[in-house]
Formats: sequence, C-alpha cells, structure tokens
Amino acid sequence: MDINPVPKKRYNVLQPEWSSHAVIYQVNTRQFSEQGNFEGVRKGLAHIKSLGADIVWLMPVHPIGEKNRKGELGSPYAVKDYLAINSEFGSEEDFKALVDEAHKLSLKVIIDWVPNHSAWDNPLVEQHPEWYAKDYKGDFRPSPWWDWSDIIEFDYEHVGLRKYMINALCYWVEKFDIDGFRCDVAGYVPNDFWQQAVHTLSAIRPVFMLAEWENRDLHENAFNMTYAWSWNETLHELAHGQCSLDRLRKYYSWNERSWPHSAYRMTFVSNHDKNAWDGTQREQFGDALEACIALSVVGEGMPLIHNGQEAGETKRLAFFEHDPIHWQEHEIGNLYRKLIALKKSKAVLGNGEYGARMIQVPNSKMDKVFSFVRCNENEKVFVVINFSNEQLDVTFEEPLFEGEYAHWERDEKKIFGADSVYKLTPWQFEIWVA
Repeated sequence: MDINPVPKKRYNVLQPEWSSHAVIYQVNTRQFSEQGNFEGVRKGLAHIKSLGADIVWLMPVHPIGEKNRKGELGSPYAVKDYLAINSEFGSEEDFKALVDEAHKLSLKVIIDWVPNHSAWDNPLVEQHPEWYAKDYKGDFRPSPWWDWSDIIEFDYEHVGLRKYMINALCYWVEKFDIDGFRCDVAGYVPNDFWQQAVHTLSAIRPVFMLAEWENRDLHENAFNMTYAWSWNETLHELAHGQCSLDRLRKYYSWNERSWPHSAYRMTFVSNHDKNAWDGTQREQFGDALEACIALSVVGEGMPLIHNGQEAGETKRLAFFEHDPIHWQEHEIGNLYRKLIALKKSKAVLGNGEYGARMIQVPNSKMDKVFSFVRCNENEKVFVVINFSNEQLDVTFEEPLFEGEYAHWERDEKKIFGADSVYKLTPWQFEIWVA
C-alpha cells in the first residue's frame, strides 16, 4: 500500500512569548467610566494592570451609524467609517495617548474589528454598493435570521472589498501602533480572507488576532485565539443543573484531541453579549460562579475579564445608551487577582503549549466532582471542583494526584494518598500546589 508523504505543518500561527500566561480584559469605552471616553479608560489602565491582565481589548472605536440606529447612541458594531474615531470617545490624539499609556504599562491593545457588515450610512454603501450582499429582492440585507436591522452585510467575493478591509486594518496598526484585533463574527467572513489579512499585517509586524468564533481551522494561518463558546455554554448549563458533568469532560476531550495544542481558547464567564442579553455573572452562574471563574483561570485556556466583573457586575449594561459601571471593591475582583497571580507563578498553568495539559483524576463522585492535575517534572497543580449543591465526601483514584501539597490560598499543607477522603461543600473549588 502506498502512503503519501506527511503534509507540511497545518497550524502555523506562532504564539508570542509574552502571551505565555496572558490574561485578556474587555473594555466597553462607553460604560467603563462616567466620562465614557478614551481618557476615562486611560485613567483606568493601572487598575486593569493590577488585576494581572496583559491584553486590553477595546470594543469598536469607530463612528456609529445613524440610519436605522438602535437606541439613543446606537450599537458600536454598526460601523459608519472604518478609518475614523468615534468623537463620542475623543480625538485621534486621545486614542494615541491611551495606546501609549497602555504600552508604558506593558499592556497590549487590540481593537474590535467588524468586517462582516457596516452601518447603512457608511460611505461604502454609496461608493461601492456592489460590495454588499443582497436579499432575494435585490435589496441590501442585514444578517439573515438575526435582529440586526441597524447593519447590512458585505460580500467577500469582491476583491476590492478585501483590499479595502486589509488596507484599513493596516492603517490602525501603522498609525496608532495597536497590537492586534478582536474580529467580530469572524466565521461569517471567509477564512482565506483572514489568511490574506494576517499575511499582509505580518509584513508590518506581528499582531495578536482573536476570533469571535469557535473553529479550529481559523488557527491554521490567521488567529492566535478563538472563543471557547462551548466551554461557557457547558458551565452555564452545569450551574443550572441542565446537563451532566460528562459534558464538561467531553469539552476538554474535544479541546485536547481535535484542536491544535498551540491554539489559545478564550475561557470566560461574561462578556458584553452575555452581560447585555443573558444577565450579570451572578444571574448566569448563581452559586457556581466562583468555581467557574477558577476553572477559567487555572484550566486550559486564556481567561477573559469583562469590565465590571471585578466590581461584582451589579447590572446588565445598557447596550445602546450610556450606562456607566458601578465601581466598587468586591470579592470577585480579589478572587481574580489571586487566581491570576497563581497562574502567572506556575509554568504548568501557561496558555497553549506554554502550559501543561489537564489530566483527569478519577474520583468516587464522578457525576458531581471534576478533578484534574496539570504537572511537569518540577510542578504539580491539583484542582478539585464540586459541581453540585450537595455536601460530599470524595476519594481519588490512580497515583498521579498523590503527594504533599500546599493550599493555594490558605496557610495549610496536606498529603494526598490513596486513602484520603476529602470533604467538599456545595460548589466548592480547591486548588493545591506542589
């Protein structure tokens, strides 16, 4: 039997060293401060840095369309001009000052890019109507099946549109020194366009690319990170007793066997979509919230903090109006700080190939308790999470978990052996380090 030669490497995106233990923080400029502008964000960068974040993701900074606008201020995702700054947020100089200050703090800045659609009154509608998708009547169309009436879709079969978008992406990197892009509904745009775009951007300098999509093939030649939507949905259903714990195991099996180890998956309990339409982090996860946050940070994946989570995320932020975050000291912020500090202190908790794989530790309550280790020759982190509202006594199997550990937070040491019985309160998580 003839065997064809092994093909060349399929996944070619190299992850920068600075991202090895990186954490990403999402900023809604309109709601981040009372001012609702770039200056308000600039003043908050030290706070973002104090959480342990490394990447600041700014929601769209462009002018917002007025035709068919939703609400008083409109959606930031209805872009009126890809080459301009939204005056609501400040001037070009204000934006440059924000990026410069972030870089002084060793923070990377990525901006939201909305390639799939534009506002109805974007000049491209008049200049290049052929670049837009049409419905069965020949009219401009919003994305089918969605209530996105304030936008109309592009058609990427047109070479001119691709050139325009790539030039626009380059403009922001060259003029404002940004470090990359978070790409809205990236899967609605052909993957070969992203490969063209990143190839051109890379000639300027390396950029960090985040796709709002969940598809491993986006990692072939374009994206550093994709959304772990399936992870979020699974944790949400677990928190509400709507699925078995095996569904979470299936996610990690899929992540390990079907996705390249080099691919970063963004793990999150909230973001602007979830907060606005599904509820605050506590509304979404109830008593399971702290355990889910812990898994987002110490499990495989890069954790996201949505602005305001660290202040308790006290409300659903209005999407089309000015509705500033209520800032306060909160236990969730303290939890994120401590978990992220732990992540950064352990090589095995790194992102992608920089960290160690999660290895399941079988236990006596497999329908309720999720347990795993991440380890190398020098370090071991043992994590136990009770995904139930019951008080449990649990034992563990196989020798990988055995050894002497220190608790990640308390001044306590413990030896785990084959006969160890561990008591867990409802929704409790425990992390032990060796």
